[in-house]
Amino acid sequence: MLVGSRLAALGLLASFCSAALPPAIRAINNDPLANCPGYKATNVKTSANGLTAELKLAGKACNAYGTDLDNLVLEVTYETDNRLHVKIQDAANDVYQIPESVFPRPQAAQGANSKKAGLKFNYKANPFSFSVTRTKTGEVLFDTSAASLIFESQYLRLRTKLPSNPNLYGLGEHSDSFRLNTTNYIRTFWSQDAYSTPNGANLYGNHPVYYEHRKSGSHGVLFLNSNGMDVVIDKDSRSGQYLEYNSLGGVFDFYFVAGPSPIEVAKQYAEITKPPAMMPYWGFGLHQCRYGYQDAFEVAEVVYNYSKASIPLETMWTDIDYMDRRRVFTLDPQRFPLSTTRQLIGHLHENNQKYIVMVDPAVSAAEGPENPALTRGIEENVFLKRDNGSIYKGVVWPGVSVFPDWFSANISRYWDNQLTEFFSASSGVDIDGLWIDMNEPSNFPCFFPCNDPEKSAIGYPPEPPAVRTPPRELPGWPCVFQPEGTECKEQKALTIEAPTKRDVLVAERQETVEATIAAGKQLGLPGRDLLFPKYSIHNKAAYLDSWNADKGGLSNKTVNTDTIHQNGLAEYDVHNLYGTMMSIQSRGAMLARRPGLRPFIITRSTFAGAGHSVGKWLGDNIADWQHYRESIYGMMAFASIYQIPMVGADVCGFGGNTTESLCARWAMLGAFSPFYRNHNELGAIGQEFYRWESVAEAARKAIDTRYRLLDYIYTAQYKQSIDGTPMINPVFYLYPNDANTFGLQHQYFYGPGLLVAPVTEENSTSVDVYLPNDIFYDWYTLDVVYGKGKTVTVKDQSLTDIPLYLRGGVIIPLRAKSALTTTELRKQNFELMIAVGKDLTAEGELYLDDGVSLEQQGVTNIKFKYALGVLTVKGDFRFKTNLKITKITVISALRKKSVDVNIPLTQAFTAVL
Repeated sequence: MLVGSRLAALGLLASFCSAALPPAIRAINNDPLANCPGYKATNVKTSANGLTAELKLAGKACNAYGTDLDNLVLEVTYETDNRLHVKIQDAANDVYQIPESVFPRPQAAQGANSKKAGLKFNYKANPFSFSVTRTKTGEVLFDTSAASLIFESQYLRLRTKLPSNPNLYGLGEHSDSFRLNTTNYIRTFWSQDAYSTPNGANLYGNHPVYYEHRKSGSHGVLFLNSNGMDVVIDKDSRSGQYLEYNSLGGVFDFYFVAGPSPIEVAKQYAEITKPPAMMPYWGFGLHQCRYGYQDAFEVAEVVYNYSKASIPLETMWTDIDYMDRRRVFTLDPQRFPLSTTRQLIGHLHENNQKYIVMVDPAVSAAEGPENPALTRGIEENVFLKRDNGSIYKGVVWPGVSVFPDWFSANISRYWDNQLTEFFSASSGVDIDGLWIDMNEPSNFPCFFPCNDPEKSAIGYPPEPPAVRTPPRELPGWPCVFQPEGTECKEQKALTIEAPTKRDVLVAERQETVEATIAAGKQLGLPGRDLLFPKYSIHNKAAYLDSWNADKGGLSNKTVNTDTIHQNGLAEYDVHNLYGTMMSIQSRGAMLARRPGLRPFIITRSTFAGAGHSVGKWLGDNIADWQHYRESIYGMMAFASIYQIPMVGADVCGFGGNTTESLCARWAMLGAFSPFYRNHNELGAIGQEFYRWESVAEAARKAIDTRYRLLDYIYTAQYKQSIDGTPMINPVFYLYPNDANTFGLQHQYFYGPGLLVAPVTEENSTSVDVYLPNDIFYDWYTLDVVYGKGKTVTVKDQSLTDIPLYLRGGVIIPLRAKSALTTTELRKQNFELMIAVGKDLTAEGELYLDDGVSLEQQGVTNIKFKYALGVLTVKGDFRFKTNLKITKITVISALRKKSVDVNIPLTQAFTAVL
């Protein structure tokens, strides 16, 4: 979160000008690299499941951006029939590698070997290069012979050839096109606080994985490296089309997955990262937030207004406004006093609603009894330190701040205690979920070298808003929210009791960091210049791209990269892991606080594998149509590629003033993203959905559809949490042989069967929708729509319309009617919508559980199949429920038929329709 008026002060405007540099000045084209000798493979040893080799420098060292390492080792492992692991590291095992505690490596399947593998490793000994091919066809998927391999103390380079005009996806986090540009395109990996999510820039997180799709199949490549890097996609006369990695350190650690379908690639990638966490059912409800709510009275009024407008509001959020002087783990005693805040939460809980607040990593450095988070952190020795032993200080919202060291020995105990005590159900702020922000980490007002944080902190924290009494009556709310003289009834704050599984889960809570790493165990090479590397990545937090080398741009507006963590690792190496480490610790702390319940945590900064712990919002976007469009493919990337499916943008836009038409369109679009939250910044106009009647109507209509479909998408989430099957599908995932789908980025499938195709232009009432050669059905009318592999123009779309199409061949379970909360929704019976496919069949699934527990007492998994007029329902029926299927609708090219039924969801059945 960053206020727009500070954009210029952060140097972002200047960095925009340096976003695209001419190829002539690209570092990779300098002469020193052209003379690098590469390596020679010797002592090659093969086995049934791979090979090993020694790699020795093949000539005179070029030492272009560091010192060339003379001796490397190669290890190739066929881990599964569809996954190949290739790692090149230093022979001494000194070079930094991502700790297993942050990214646990996948285990090889028993019996995996090269003979059964779908991928084949090939190599050339001198100069060493390797390629990866499909075993059955010999098709080359990855080929490093395009340029010599470089492995230096502070620079790695590896280039792979690509086919002409490749279809590449991933390499996030970015706001660029979903299918990546392939000419003079640079993707930089270095977490930064990226207000406005600018194009052509590194953003909050890092996912160094790409999927390549060809008509012959899809495959995926993960470069498991957390160092700052540039990935360059371009073409030249020597290499042709290529993709090139340029990293500031680490090792070459590659995972290749064979697919061959896009969905299979996603599932195989999930085996590497671990599948995403299962989120609670209520997390799919509507969330409301803003930065700038004056006090608890305004928060209560927003909740009340949503209720009066009959717009379902599931969860109310509060930004840093609730804090005392912006200090984490405090309450503003005048605007959010504890008693009032607890009554606010109690009223929400009494009405089956939820409450979430923000927690930043940075802790105020102000000493005293009003800042116990600092005192305890010093006692536990959990803060980052400078090389002289003093605590590292930067500047964030509360002013001068210190930063947790997620590698410190006592960090789990510290973070558990902070969350358990401050968010105590009996005596604190009884939150239902957690929002973590600024975890790149951001140090935004303090420019490198940040030697005078006190000076940089002038103006922080900002002046708080005026203190006031309750401004208006809120019928039905506790007396503390009413003006003096209002008739009211006192209510006590309510709490939610967690399932009684504390002993089991607390026993499972372990330290998730490596406290010490011995020399020779991937600590990082000594003697490196951790502030001023010679190779300059294109980090836009620096004033100019070139400042990322000798002017310390890597450390600008974040923690200095020469900071050494308590276990000996350098921030230079682990910077990109900071947000994910906070996510891991926060999940553990939420489990310690509410044992047995699925944590609902939304973060800003992520690394590969973060979805196993948290969900993600797309950061501080802008209230304009370009960001509205970018929200579509940003969501697609995280859900379908990076395995973080609980994802969504700030609906209606965070920065600047939204408009009625934009907010109405976005209210409808956001209803078809997994994470659905309205949020905007301090100083902008209010944009809660009830502020315009057209927006309120759009929200009610969209939420009605979203909630009726909630179990359908909840089932899709369950599948992704089990095996990585995407719950959001780019069109080409379901139509991989249709080249017209490869570049589509403004329409997508919500789950396996609902095509979402929103209006994307301002002042437009129409949208061009591409329909593959298949049968579809209009969601609203159930009329047949024949896709012919062409674009059709859908007209007359008012601000309260969004085109939706059922894909033929899919059976969709939906609630018979919507509700104002997910608690009430779960009491509604079901209907089945059978959208018959071109082959006259259809199938679908329904997963039922209690919606909140980590360990279920019993679940129901139902498989629906329809063929030749007969519906067959089979499954495992162990979730206790009184719910029934009350209607079955069949739609096909020949007929539309609805049948009222009364079938319990506790048994298999067959129905002739």
